[in-house]
Amino acid sequence: MALLHRSGTSLPALWRSRPTAPIVGAVASTHTCTYSQPPSRLRHYSGSSNVTSSRVRSLIDKRAIPSTAIVSSNNRHASTAAMEKPDYQNMYTASSAFFEALWEAGVTHCFVNLGSDHPSIIEAMVKGARERKGNFPKMITCPNEMVAMSMADGYARLTGKPQCVIVHVDVGTQGLGAAVHNAACGRAPVLVFAGLSPFTLEGEHRGTRTEYIHWIQDVPDQKQIVAQYCRYTGEIKTGSNVKQLVNRALQWAKSGPQGPVYLYGAREVMEQEIKPYQLRQSDWEPVKLGSLPTQAVDTIADALAGAKRPMVLTGYGGRNHEFPGALVELANIVPNLRVVDCGGSDMCFPFDHPASLGLNYGGEMSVADADVIVVLDADVPWIPTRVKPNPDAKVFHIDLDPLKQQMPVFYLEAQETYRADSQTAVEQLTEALKTGNHAKKLQSQNVVEIAQKRKEEHEQRLAKIAKAAEPLPDDSFGTGYLCRQVKKLVPEDTLWAIEAVTNTLFVYDNIQPSTPGSWINCGGGGLGWSGGGALGMKLATDAENGGKNKGKFVVQIVGDGTYLFTVPGSVYWISKRYNIPILTIVLNNKGKLLTTT
Repeated sequence: MALLHRSGTSLPALWRSRPTAPIVGAVASTHTCTYSQPPSRLRHYSGSSNVTSSRVRSLIDKRAIPSTAIVSSNNRHASTAAMEKPDYQNMYTASSAFFEALWEAGVTHCFVNLGSDHPSIIEAMVKGARERKGNFPKMITCPNEMVAMSMADGYARLTGKPQCVIVHVDVGTQGLGAAVHNAACGRAPVLVFAGLSPFTLEGEHRGTRTEYIHWIQDVPDQKQIVAQYCRYTGEIKTGSNVKQLVNRALQWAKSGPQGPVYLYGAREVMEQEIKPYQLRQSDWEPVKLGSLPTQAVDTIADALAGAKRPMVLTGYGGRNHEFPGALVELANIVPNLRVVDCGGSDMCFPFDHPASLGLNYGGEMSVADADVIVVLDADVPWIPTRVKPNPDAKVFHIDLDPLKQQMPVFYLEAQETYRADSQTAVEQLTEALKTGNHAKKLQSQNVVEIAQKRKEEHEQRLAKIAKAAEPLPDDSFGTGYLCRQVKKLVPEDTLWAIEAVTNTLFVYDNIQPSTPGSWINCGGGGLGWSGGGALGMKLATDAENGGKNKGKFVVQIVGDGTYLFTVPGSVYWISKRYNIPILTIVLNNKGKLLTTT
């Protein structure tokens, strides 16, 4: 794996068989040269394992390859424009505008796996890093595409800020694999960009086809590989509006329900020379969710005030780190309220609060006894074949995506359903319960006695969990004991990247996450998220706290089978290359839990 350098600036390494293609493309395509057969000089450096960074820099900086000849095999498309040597130092291309648009929109990192569709992308990377230092996205080379996507996912999940992934035509898009599913289900805002095989064959435009693989990787509809998982897909067809397309994609990614977006563009388009321009960034903010209607607030508050066994179920409300605090305030006012995390992908409610019933994936038996249920941002509040609400229970569903637009089969038998911001809705309910008839209704109950009973039940639950985590008589121990010991050793503000699968409930019960943003689990079912996810979280916490290793400690807890899916070789290469330290704990359960019916 060779690192390209130009004027001392490191370029991302190009993986697998891909070093050959980008080097050829970066020279031949960017310099507007095609040949009836490759010149020996170019052929030698594209295929040799002895390519040195200094020699490649020499080829690029000194323009060793002639820039005056566009010659096809039959000379039908000789270009007079190519006879003039371009001003590379001052050239501003669609690729330049692409990276400018990312930075101006708040994207600070690009996780890249490059190929023969990216010569102008590479040129823009070098130029931007050299000329816009401190005002240009940082490039993180990722030898595997799923790890790249998972890093962007983890970064966005912790900060709420979308990042960019750059991959290679159709094959790189396919390499994203289950990571796209995870970002879609986990509602993680990520922008993916992929190149397209060139659409010209005979030197008609800069960026025309120069390699065998350009024919092989030309597919009918590349976006369809990931379209059903994306909030938006779009092709960059001209450099003149590349910034608008980037911002449109990011607007989709950041608007609820958040998720991945996919842009793609051919070499000819991305190498197009354009005039620099700016957008007014304030015009591209995400679409904001509304609040509950006044009548809805009154109806739900009245139901909670009069309930004997009220319950809240939430699955991903904690993506918004202000949400848990708002829910705590509601639980403090309603003394008999119980809260269940039914998603486990975020810290939605503090484990140490007396109202917490912990994490349960659709099987919380208390659901059957509740007389009022409020579902807040949850995909699977209960599994009907395990437990159902009482037919007489009042059920209210408040969600940023209540119809679950990407699930063909979904429904909740709710009295009322609202599309609204859950934090805002909770704050509205809390305010309504503080005054007026709702407050009087609450106070008519023995509030102190009810709150004390809830506290005692919570303490009993904690004691039961601690007892179950004790070592066995033969001094062997399980996941619970391990997690309790690890928690004692790491900093109190540690961030946990969890992909323990069948051990997740044991991990949750003994880590007992109580700080917003401290617990992040894969949002979907694509195993292998946690390696890249943990790296992305560490990169993010360092960036948010002033630089390398100034952020919080990050621990990855992963099952032994899932660990193999994380592509450890790629994960640790990135960790070493970019100094991103994480602690990985692999749980060996010595088996696989089989599916039951």
